[in-house]
This record gives sequence, C-alpha cells and structure tokens, in this order.
Amino acid sequence: MAPSLLLQQDSPYEVGGQSPPVKVGPKRVEVEGGVSLEAHAPVGGSVPIHSFSQNGSARTGGGDGASGRTGFGISQPKGHGVITSASLLEQSRNFASGGTGTETSTERPNILYIMADQMAAPLLKMNDPDSPIKTPHLDELAKNGVVFSSAYCNSPLCAPSRFTMCTGKLPSKIGGYDNASILGPDVPTYAHYLRSEGYETVLAGKMHFIGPDQLHGFEHRLTSDIYPGDLGWSVNWDKPEERQEWYHNMSSVMQAGPCVRSNQLDYDEDVMHKSSQYLLDYVRSDPKSRRPFALTVSLTHPHDPYTMTQDYWDMYEDVDIPLPKNLIKQEEQDQHSQRLLKAVDLWDNPVPDEAAKRARRAYFGACSYVDDQVGKLVKILKNCHLNKDTVIVFSGDHGDMLGEHSMWYKMSWYENSARVPMIIHYPSKFSPKCVTESVSTMDLLPTFVDLAGGNPSTVLPLDGSSLYDYLVSDRPGKDEVFGEYMGEGTVTPVMMIRRGKWKYTTSLVDPPQLFDLIEDPDELTSLTKSSKPEHIEALAAFKAEAGQKWDLEKIHRDVLASQRQRRLCFEALQIGRRETWDYQPPYNDRDRFIRSHIPLDELERRARYPVVDCLGRSFTAHASHHGVAGAIGE
Repeated sequence: MAPSLLLQQDSPYEVGGQSPPVKVGPKRVEVEGGVSLEAHAPVGGSVPIHSFSQNGSARTGGGDGASGRTGFGISQPKGHGVITSASLLEQSRNFASGGTGTETSTERPNILYIMADQMAAPLLKMNDPDSPIKTPHLDELAKNGVVFSSAYCNSPLCAPSRFTMCTGKLPSKIGGYDNASILGPDVPTYAHYLRSEGYETVLAGKMHFIGPDQLHGFEHRLTSDIYPGDLGWSVNWDKPEERQEWYHNMSSVMQAGPCVRSNQLDYDEDVMHKSSQYLLDYVRSDPKSRRPFALTVSLTHPHDPYTMTQDYWDMYEDVDIPLPKNLIKQEEQDQHSQRLLKAVDLWDNPVPDEAAKRARRAYFGACSYVDDQVGKLVKILKNCHLNKDTVIVFSGDHGDMLGEHSMWYKMSWYENSARVPMIIHYPSKFSPKCVTESVSTMDLLPTFVDLAGGNPSTVLPLDGSSLYDYLVSDRPGKDEVFGEYMGEGTVTPVMMIRRGKWKYTTSLVDPPQLFDLIEDPDELTSLTKSSKPEHIEALAAFKAEAGQKWDLEKIHRDVLASQRQRRLCFEALQIGRRETWDYQPPYNDRDRFIRSHIPLDELERRARYPVVDCLGRSFTAHASHHGVAGAIGE
C-alpha cells in the first residue's frame, strides 16, 4: 500500500491487506473491485507499472532475483565494489521511478499539468523578450521545452474554457455555455482517458465543475474549488440590458495594490500544499505497485482581484509598469466590446492611469507568484528524482485584457483575452523549440493520450487534434483554432476562427470582424470593409466556412433554453433546505501519521525519503527503511 493511500471505513479491503486483482491488457489496465479512497493524499494503487522494451519483453516497476533488486526498489550490488556518485544517482532514480535505472525508466511518463488562471500569454517573457514580468522558472521551462507561442483558449471564460480543455470538444457540443453550465458526467475527459491507460489521475485546485459530478474522471481530488458548483451564475439573454450582481465590476482595478492576505492566496497555498504532499507521498510509495501519475495543479492566480503580498509588490518597485498601449473610446468600440464595457461597469466609468498602473503591477506580481509555485513543483520533482520521467505541461484557461482596447478581464476574442501560455517540457524526448502555428487547449486531451502511449483508435471523435507531431518533428502541422463564446456580455453566440495570419469573428447580431495579425498585431483595424482583393476573398471564405460549421440560430435556441431551465432550477433550489454541489475533499488524519492499525513496514515506507544506511548515507547498497534496518540487525 502506498504511504498515504487512505481507505474509507466501507472499503472491501483492509489496510495492509490484499490488493484487488489486476488485469493487464496490451493497452488498458483494469482494476477489479472497488477501493474507496480518502482524497487528501491518495497515492499509488495496486496496478504495477508495465511497459515493453523494444525487443518486446515485458518489465515491471518491481523485481528481484537476477536484477539484484530488493523489495524496496534499491539495487543490491553483486559484490563489494566502490560506490560512486554516478551509481548512487542511478540508484536514486531507480527507486524514484520504479524502473531499471535507465535514463528514461518507464515507457509511460508521469504527467504534471500546471494551470494558471487568467494569465495573458502576450505579456509573458516566453512570448515577448521585452516583458517586464519576472518569471525565471517559466523561462527555464520554455528554454528547455516546446513553446506554443500562438496557443488559444476555445472560450474566453473560466468554466467553458476548462470544459473544452478537459473534453477536447467545443462548448456547443457539450453544453458548456457559461460559468453555470453543467458538464455531463457521461462526457469523457482527459482524466477518463488517462485513467483507462493505467494512470492515477489527480486534481488539485480550480476546475469550475458545475453540478453533482465534481470529479469527471479524476480518481482523487485533493482540494475544494474556489468557485461555487451550482447554477447561480447563469447568463440571462431574456434580459440583455440587466447587469447581474455577480458580474465583474471595476473594484478589482480601483482597489488594486498590496495586501497581507487574500482569499486567493489562502486557496493557492492549499493547492500547493496538497500537490506537494501528493508528490512526496508518491515517491515514498512502493515502486512495485504504484501507477504513473497524471497530476493537475490548477492555481487561481493571477486572476483578479489585483492584489498581492508586499514582497511580490516590491519586486516591481523599480520597474516601469507600462500602461496599456491602445485605448479606444467607448463609442468607437465594436458592439460586443461595448456590451462587455457595460457588463463590467466600465461604461462611462473610465479607469485612471494611476489605478491601471496599480492593477497591472499587482497582476505582474501575481504572475511572479505563479512562477514561484511552478519552481517549487519542479524542485520537488528534481529532489525526488522524478524529473526525468515526468512531462511538465503549463498552460491556462484564458487571458486578461488589462486595459488594452480600454477593456479589462476576459470574455473577448482579442489577443490578450484569448491567448494562453503553453509549454510542453520533456527534454529527454522532445527537443526545445518554438511552434508558431495556432493551436488551442482543446488539443491537449489527444496530446495527453499520445504522451501516455495510448491507442488513438480508442479515442472518441473530438474537435481537438493531438500536438504530438509538433513535439517529435518539424513537419508543419495544423494551424487552426475554433472558438465559441456564449457567456457574460453576449446576447447570442460569438464565434471565432483563427488560421494563418487571420482572425475572424462572427455572430447573429454583430458585424463580422477580420484581422490580419501579421500586419496589425494589436487588432486595431478590421478589414471587413477593405477593398483589397485579398481581404475580400478571405472574408468571403471565412463567412462561408462559419455558415457551414455553425448553425447559429439553433445554437442560440439551445443556449436560451438551457439558461431558462437552469434559472428555474436554481431559483427553486433556494427555497427550503439547500443541498450543495460544492466539493469537499475527505480528510482523515487517522491514516496519515503513525498509528497502531497500520503495518510497520508501511509506516516506515512513508516515514522518510530518501532511505539511508546506518551511516546516514542515502541510496547506498545497504540503505533501507528504518523498520527493515532494525529487522536485519543493522
């Protein structure tokens, strides 16, 4: 049993008892029986790591006999030769990975997926070398990883973007319209697919799931969500002029500045603590029985409110905080942007330069805070010798306008709102480079399946496409993103197509927009009225394509029906006894620390990493867990 794998009282398996029988097929791993797990520190499991060498021979993460491996995953040298630093390092990697000590010791790497919330990709140093934002850890990942410099979300709002990212399907296909839409429990997510491939799927942090299913394929969820899981944030197209009380307002900007503490810091520190503990528990678990992990760490920073602790605020004391480059008068904004100005209480309420600088400075500090959390996770991987066998993916759900175009927050298809950072870091297999073709977070699900060595034929039809070819070759790939937005500030669906140098948006009520992002990267001039043949041809082609791809009238009716249905349910559920869908992770110290009902060997396995010998030396031939050391007379 893994060190912090906690069994509920109704589990059919006792602590330290027999593991459920395992069936191992060529691609799929199935565990018979049910084990109910406490979610705060679930690690390992009963499925051994199986992979196949190039000659077709199977191997597992454990082993003994000729391999010279002990029951604790530490190599026992055949003889009494000199122990070198190289051999110690090999042994430490061997224990941590559960493999044979090779450079890449398992065919299926661990996956660490780190998400930031509302991090605007165009402002980051990985995409703009002149950026004043200090992100050294992300810069290091980017330097040694594959950077997708033109990555987009598929819906610039928290829940719809995350639903699309999780499922690989556009919002209109899964009912992911706004921040109170329910993602159906029968819609497969990347967690379902990776779990089917034998991964231990774990979520720490925000995912904005709505409804009674708060797991969606994740085997363990380590934290609660920061936002409500109910139907209260439904958009109301029946009253388009009515501003909902829960919409953004400008207080986040006007009150921006340093703080001692914030609700979001409370949340992210809980996320980091649980994530870190998970990794530390994982490396102390039994290499013979644990599965590769797919851990999603989803932070809420740098999402507004724009406030950060004094140390991060002071990081930008001597930095010239740039004001937004392009301000647009409200009467000159496009129709969708005008609705957004009203939705966030910006109409006739301009932001003073002084407040904009404070907000941007706090946002920069929050980006540095996220960067430090990335650094902490990377350090744990290195300290635990898991870094060679772990793919690190970094991305986000959407960006933040931060005053560009005189707009704040997201909900727009402009670059600051719609573009997200994306890095895939696995230098032992993927050479560092920058991919400039446009891709989206919807492409991550099939990419994860490929990273796991999964069978593509088992993947149901998706709107996203795997990015794996970009990782292993320089062949040109798809250069295309589709987007749908039906949340705050809309009165009908607003769709987007990004391909090549073009970005096209359309809806039933707004005039279309067409931008050439090579000639006009700030999106200041729509080309819909241009007389140039190239522009006329591109506009006609996009209009025809959008007409073929989307039945906008049907989607509008579907969204409207969903809004009305959810509002009725939510209003009814406010009367009398209330039943919440908000996720509360189980937490039980009964099985976390030293207890009499837990076998000694299991307690010792979780007690310390790395194991040492009687002289306190780690990873030597005689290094062992304390209980075993005593048992053999050491």
